[in-house]
Amino acid sequence: MKIVVLSANPNLYSTKRLVEEGTKKKHEMLVVDHSKCDLVIEKKRPCVIYKGQEIENVDAVIPRIGASVTFFGTAVVRQFEMMKIFTATESQALVRSRDKLRSLQVLSRAGLGLPKTVFSNYSKDVEGIVDKVGGAPLVIKLLEGTQGLGVVLADNQNSAESILEAFNGLQARVIVQEFIKEAKGADLRVFIVDGVVIGAMKRQGKEGEFRSNLHRGGSATVIELTDEEENAALKAARVMGLGIAGVDMLQSERGPLILEVNSSPGLEGIETATGNNIARHIIKYIERNAE
Repeated sequence: MKIVVLSANPNLYSTKRLVEEGTKKKHEMLVVDHSKCDLVIEKKRPCVIYKGQEIENVDAVIPRIGASVTFFGTAVVRQFEMMKIFTATESQALVRSRDKLRSLQVLSRAGLGLPKTVFSNYSKDVEGIVDKVGGAPLVIKLLEGTQGLGVVLADNQNSAESILEAFNGLQARVIVQEFIKEAKGADLRVFIVDGVVIGAMKRQGKEGEFRSNLHRGGSATVIELTDEEENAALKAARVMGLGIAGVDMLQSERGPLILEVNSSPGLEGIETATGNNIARHIIKYIERNAE
């Protein structure tokens, strides 16, 4: 098969691993920088142009779309869908997962556990917003933030109100969430491919850091999920419409709470922590669905 990996950087760990595993299975692997594609929209003959050449005879696409280019990257994925080519992540699911607010609404409607969350239209009643999530400490997240950026822990009422007022003054969209103290700065990352959990790790933030992102100094260990945690992760990926997903959740006294469902989860942390060949599972998923 000819498989296109949509990635802005061929040297990224995840991109290299997908190419490596696809090549082992004798597939033709082509890395395409989606940000440099041109889309030709024509009746019955849509196509994608890359480096002046039309991309032809493609069997499947693996989107690795960065958050900063979601709009155009999604358009490229949608163009391949118009060309009747299987995409490992569908364009609509990609858009849905990148919208933090919409994601939470979808997950809530499905009955999944979530940290209590408030979103408002630059409300001046910042005290009331803080009270609605149970008071400080609380977490404030930029809607456009990724990988732990734009996430602030306000540890008391005054700082929470000041931060909210500052964001409102900048007209920056934020969500306010309750702080889950018993999680102790740790979360779970569950990697799902084609409706099956193929790896799970517990990420622990470094000393004094409430964010558990590995590139921010956090550590990861393999973990065996409870039935409740596994079912919640699988349901979250399913309702988001994602065949490949990284589900982030907190362990709380009231059960697993979903933080986010990532549509382009990195492979390095999960492969290193679990020893599982995640990239090979993704290639097998392509083989099952594209042929």
